[in-house]
Formats: sequence, C-alpha cells, structure tokens
Amino acid sequence: MPTPADYLAQAQTERDGSALERLARCPYPFVWQALAANPHTPPAVLLDLTAARDSAWNDNKLLRLLAEHPSADSAVLRAVLEAVAAKLEEGERPYAAALALADRPELEPDEVASLGTLPGASPRLRRRLTSRLDLRT
Repeated sequence: MPTPADYLAQAQTERDGSALERLARCPYPFVWQALAANPHTPPAVLLDLTAARDSAWNDNKLLRLLAEHPSADSAVLRAVLEAVAAKLEEGERPYAAALALADRPELEPDEVASLGTLPGASPRLRRRLTSRLDLRT
C-alpha cells in the first residue's frame, strides 16, 4: 500500500497525464502542491486543483503554484482568479497568488486589478498589483 511519501514522490516526477489525474484525487495537500509544481501536469488537472481546499496556508500556496504553472491556460488562470477573489472577500490573504496572476499576460490587466478593490486587499497589495501590471504595458 502506498504511503503519503510515495504519493508525493510520484506527484513530483510523474509525466503521464492519467496518473497525474489520479494523484489529484489524493487527499493530501502536499501532493496537490507537488502536482501544481510539476511542469508535466496538464491544464485539465490544474483546473481540478483550483477547487481543492485544505487550510488557508495550504490553499494560498496551491493557488500561487497554479498561477505560476507554465501550462496554466486561460481557463485555469481565470479559476485561480475567482478563487483568489473569493478568499480576499473572506478576509484571507492570497497575496502571492494575486501577484503571480498580475504577471500572466493571458489575463487582462483590469481583471487582475479588480483584486485590489476587494475587502481583503491591503494597501501594499494594491500598490504591488499596480506596479506589476504597469510593467506589463
């Protein structure tokens, strides 16, 4: 029977899309994060991971990794954007994910800038979002 460490090792090194899809159903947030960091994880699996929830710290790290993933397409990035917005509405601070989204040219600057208007956005986050978005233009 595989151990959590076995799942983690496989999530870090696996290249087969169907195996990565099975791993995404694993109950361990560190496996989800490893999948989000694995450059071979396909967009469909990344999209599924946008709905994974565990704790504020783990969720925020996962959202950042998803926002930074090189294979994240527009659908994945918009799902991350929605998840980050929901967390900001709840008072959580997924700031690293918000800033990673600001670096993605697949998203319109106005879409990302709207994160700074939400209740959980700090003045510092608003400044950094503006700065990163200004670098894109």
